[in-house]
Amino acid sequence: MMSPAGWRHGAIAGNLHSILGSFIRQKRLGKVFGAETGFQLETDPDTVRAPDFAFIAKRRIPKRLPKTSYWPGAPDLVVEVLSPSDRTGEVDDKISQWLTAGAQAVWVIDPKLQFVTIHQAGQRAQIRSAGEILDGDPVVPGFLCPVDELFQ
Repeated sequence: MMSPAGWRHGAIAGNLHSILGSFIRQKRLGKVFGAETGFQLETDPDTVRAPDFAFIAKRRIPKRLPKTSYWPGAPDLVVEVLSPSDRTGEVDDKISQWLTAGAQAVWVIDPKLQFVTIHQAGQRAQIRSAGEILDGDPVVPGFLCPVDELFQ
C-alpha cells in the first residue's frame, strides 16, 4: 500500500498531462499513459513500475496491443514528479532502471525547487528551471514549454 500523492504533486502531474499530453495527441506522436499504468521492466523476478506520466512513440506501438495487464518494457519518455517522501538514492535507482530498460529519457520534476532534471542514457543530466524552456527533442519532437507552466 502506498499513500496517495499530495495536492501539489497532483496539480503538477495534471498540468503535465494537459500540456504535454495534448501536444502528443494533437501531433499524433503516440500514446500517453497516466500514473496508474504499470510497465513491466524485468521478468523473473518481475519488476513493474508506474511513472506519473509516460509516452510511447507511434512507431513503437504494435498493431496488436499487449493483452497483459502491464505494458511490456519501458516507455520512450518517463516523467516522475517528486514527493516529499522520495529519497535521492531511490529516485536515482528508478532513473537507472528506466534507462536500462530502454526509456530514451526520464524527466524528474521537483515541486519544491521548481525545476526539471532531464536524464538520457549516456549523457549528463540537464536541469531546466523557472524562466527556461523544457525541450522535448528528440523524444517528443517539437515540444517546447516554459518550465513555469508546469508549476502554475
